[in-house]
Amino acid sequence: MAFDYGTKRIGIAVTDPMRIIATGLDTIHPKDIVEYLKRYLQTEQVERFIVGEPKQMDNTPSQSAIHVIGFVNLLKKSFPAIPIEMLDERFTSKMASAAIAQSGMGKKARQNKELVDTVSAVILLQSWMERG
Repeated sequence: MAFDYGTKRIGIAVTDPMRIIATGLDTIHPKDIVEYLKRYLQTEQVERFIVGEPKQMDNTPSQSAIHVIGFVNLLKKSFPAIPIEMLDERFTSKMASAAIAQSGMGKKARQNKELVDTVSAVILLQSWMERG
C-alpha cells in the first residue's frame, strides 16, 4: 500500500497479491487515515506501507518533509507490525497530471487534486514494485 501524503489529502494505492499492477484506492483526509486503515485492514492484508518522501531537486528534504515524518510516525504507532519504506516522490504529481492528460481526460480531471493524489500514489507504488 502506497501513500502520497499531503496536509489536505492522502492519495492511496494498493497492489494485487501477485504485485502485478498498482491501482488507485482512495483519497482520504489526514485526520481520517487511521480509522480508514483500521477498517481496510480488517478485510485486506497489507505487507508494507510505501510513503512518498518529498525531496527538492538537490536531494534535500522539502518543506513538507516534516509533515510526512509525522505521518510515518503515526503509521508506526498505529500499525507497528507493518514495515514502512520511504521512496523519493519527486515528479510523481507531474507524472500523474501527464498520465491523466494522456488518458484522454479533460482539463477538469487534470485539475482534480484528489485524482492527481491517487494517481501519484499509484506511480509511487508502481515504481517501488519495479525496483523488485
